[in-house]
Amino acid sequence: MVCCAPDIVNNSWHAGLNAPRNNQTVRKRSKARSNLITIRRLCGSTSLGPTMTFVVTEQCIKCKHTDCVEVCPVDCFHEGPNFLVIDPEECIDCTLCEPECPVDAIKGEDDLADDEQHYLELNAELSRGWPILTEKKDPPDDVALWANVPDKFKLLER
Repeated sequence: MVCCAPDIVNNSWHAGLNAPRNNQTVRKRSKARSNLITIRRLCGSTSLGPTMTFVVTEQCIKCKHTDCVEVCPVDCFHEGPNFLVIDPEECIDCTLCEPECPVDAIKGEDDLADDEQHYLELNAELSRGWPILTEKKDPPDDVALWANVPDKFKLLER
């Protein structure tokens, strides 16, 4: 059986993109998630949650570009002092955020290297305590200094 559901879901997702954040956009995003759950049930999925989540990794530390936030149809990004995280319970695996990150800090959980696996749990942990970010912000003034710096994990502010 072929499931044509992704086209239905993508149309719903795109309905709320690049629109001002208001109650109508929130309703569209909730409807997109509801549609995804219904479609997964119809397609025989045993899981109502996402099959994969995207993860913000070390490259975001001290860079904190927010281009990804602007395209997220379910507002799953949370903001910390110098890092963003994705709530894995909210991420619907739409793939829209990954290409938007100018420093390639967002990866699918299946694409994490062995030394990046801890970022999956870190995103889950920090998203529980950090506020949701729903609008694009300017990056820090010194973002160019941090874009290609390795080993930034020790600089993460919780």
